[in-house]
Amino acid sequence: MSTDHTLSAWLDDVADQRRAAGLHRELRPRTPGSALIDLASNDYLGLVRHPEVLRGAMTALRRWGAGATGSRLVTGSTTEHDLLESELAEFVGAQSGLVFSSGYAANLGVVTALSGAGSLIVSDAGSHASLVDACRLSRARVVVARHSDIEFVRSALATRTEGRALVVTDSVFSADGDLSPLVALHRVCREYGAFLVVDEAHGIGVRGVGGRGLVHEVGLAGEPDIVVTATLSKSLASQGGAVLASEKVRAHLIDSARTFIFDTGLAPASVGAARAALTILRLEPHRAESVLDRARDLARFTGAATPESAVVSVILGDPQRAFDAAAACRERGLHVGCFRPPSVPEGTSRLRLTARATLGSDELARIEAVLTDVLAGVSA
Repeated sequence: MSTDHTLSAWLDDVADQRRAAGLHRELRPRTPGSALIDLASNDYLGLVRHPEVLRGAMTALRRWGAGATGSRLVTGSTTEHDLLESELAEFVGAQSGLVFSSGYAANLGVVTALSGAGSLIVSDAGSHASLVDACRLSRARVVVARHSDIEFVRSALATRTEGRALVVTDSVFSADGDLSPLVALHRVCREYGAFLVVDEAHGIGVRGVGGRGLVHEVGLAGEPDIVVTATLSKSLASQGGAVLASEKVRAHLIDSARTFIFDTGLAPASVGAARAALTILRLEPHRAESVLDRARDLARFTGAATPESAVVSVILGDPQRAFDAAAACRERGLHVGCFRPPSVPEGTSRLRLTARATLGSDELARIEAVLTDVLAGVSA
């Protein structure tokens, strides 16, 4: 039997298994001017089509061209990148910033560059896939801590034999929308000489004064042993990622983070769009509170727990049940997220609703009617 045939047969078997388990996925391209009400995207502040954001992208596009033309260390850095880095750092209260091509790349870069053989990483069980993959690539010994379990983290750090240690976590967990106990985590990290890496992908623009993130909200901004990672593709309505940390960490990443050194720099248009979105957030800080207000509305419509972020999870259990509920919402004009394994643990497939600051009263009335109807049908 040829290798090609063996691989082909395996692909068929795996595809059949996924379909039988209700875990098959398909791409559904969006179309311009869709009439669907969006509760699936991460455009938390409603800025992705804001005229100033589009203008920021177009200005950078005309000035610098369509692409970055090379890695950041060759030709891929522009003055636009420098400005975004300093503006982001100032906004969240960090010493410095470093822009990557995506939030995923930022997490891979910072975790692998700060760890390595002979070090320990303690990762929360709810950490985003990018942090999970970073741990796998790190060559460090990795311990997966029970979700938000401070004593588990303490024990792992206290009994380690390695000199260096990182603790990695989301600030706002992407599936459930709950908050990490950052103050307690940082206290344990400092007690045992570990760095704390916090992914603020779902925190910036939503938590903290004016959307400065959970790290800022709990009074830990600028601490030398905390590294914040962020994405530009959610509240900042663009594309890309960033690491916000001390000057010393920034210098180390420029020398050693492989996803920075060997990846093409972020396209200037994305940088310009993110800068414009950040400016709007500075001028209109109420948008952050509006996101939470709308999330509370969604929770009220669905009977979900009071949310701590833009994310509202409606757990349905069975993956096919969640898929069918999401399809029923779509048929009624509502686009919602459908999270199934491996995105969430077995038995917790769900509708994942994301709030947007700009949802109006007419849209909210329609959302309530659709969700009430669909969820009543699911529970029948």
